[in-house]
Amino acid sequence: MSLFASRAVRELEGIIREIEINLSNNYKEPAHNARKKLGERTEALFAAGKLSEKAYRRFHTEYERYTEMMKDYRH
Repeated sequence: MSLFASRAVRELEGIIREIEINLSNNYKEPAHNARKKLGERTEALFAAGKLSEKAYRRFHTEYERYTEMMKDYRH
């Protein structure tokens, strides 16, 4: 995390940390919830103009990566 990152970027990086922690502890439902939150917040922050195009692409790619990784995870 960059010291000079925007509040929006720091928020999304925090959600990614939440996903990683849940995955490392095999907490599937909380990991799915955090992944969903990442997608929703990425879209909302971009729509509100609080996220640059470059940052949007970065976090949207992360969301897609986690979606693909977790597609076979069941509760």
